[in-house]
Amino acid sequence: MMAIKILNLSFKYKDSKEYILSNLSINIKEGEITAILGESGSGKSTLCKCICGLIPKLYQGDISGEVLLFGENINNIALSEIASKVGIIFQNPSTQLFSPTIEDELAFGPENLCIDRDEIGKRIDEILKLIDMQSYRYDNPNNLSGGQQQLIAMASVLMMKPKILICDEIMSWIDEEKKEVIKDILIKLKGEGTTIIMVDHDMENIKIADNIIYI
Repeated sequence: MMAIKILNLSFKYKDSKEYILSNLSINIKEGEITAILGESGSGKSTLCKCICGLIPKLYQGDISGEVLLFGENINNIALSEIASKVGIIFQNPSTQLFSPTIEDELAFGPENLCIDRDEIGKRIDEILKLIDMQSYRYDNPNNLSGGQQQLIAMASVLMMKPKILICDEIMSWIDEEKKEVIKDILIKLKGEGTTIIMVDHDMENIKIADNIIYI
């Protein structure tokens, strides 16, 4: 099954003269890792925002074409429902971290979806074990290294148990050790059936991908 199907997608931001995406059509299979490559300014991050519903629900502009998630048009899905299906991690983790402790950070998303508190606690235990940061549970995210912050940003998204995970150049600012940790996590998630999109420039990072799309 296709997790994502994009048909003739075009988009330009409000007040922009040029389309950053023009008549784009791609298919992304469920349960695979797909890498998206392209020159700077080719629209990779814009495409990610279209897939997770930030465009056009939050970012305004001129859009045409279709984005389908598991066969359903994204225009017919509420943003809160999209957030439970699609998780996105950005290049700079500091843009996603705002809570006083890591525990609060991880609990924030599920609490907003009214998930049971016992279930949230169980997920926090599992996620911290996955990223090997159990001892940091009550630390302030601002006191962590860049690589550790990226792991917490990833963990906060995984707390929502998304079926689709978008990684928008998340390994740009971290060392080789943390890159290997993230790649291992992505491979594990793939094995559990998660559909993963990787935007990256480093060919070493995308060796784990099943498919590569150039835009």
